[in-house]
Amino acid sequence: MNTYITLMKLTDQGIKTVKDAPKRAEAGIKAFEKMGGKVHGFYAVLGDYDYISFGEAPNDEVATAFSLALGSLGNVRTTSLRAFTLKEFTEIVKKVP
Repeated sequence: MNTYITLMKLTDQGIKTVKDAPKRAEAGIKAFEKMGGKVHGFYAVLGDYDYISFGEAPNDEVATAFSLALGSLGNVRTTSLRAFTLKEFTEIVKKVP
């Protein structure tokens, strides 16, 4: 499975209902798992983003569909990053001419 990091910022709607955020996060994790993904970590953070999560999905299509679904709810805006392990990165670098 591929690894993904998702950076999330609360929208105006999301901050107005922030007390519901823990339940929304739990529901989001369950929804991602139903799509075939696995969340390895979810954190509320300080700085430019409000939350980060990292996990695995079977492919880019599942990861993208989940990000779109999450964004369509209106509580967060997402930035998704495809992450490569050191082993994967080593294999990629070997292909550099």
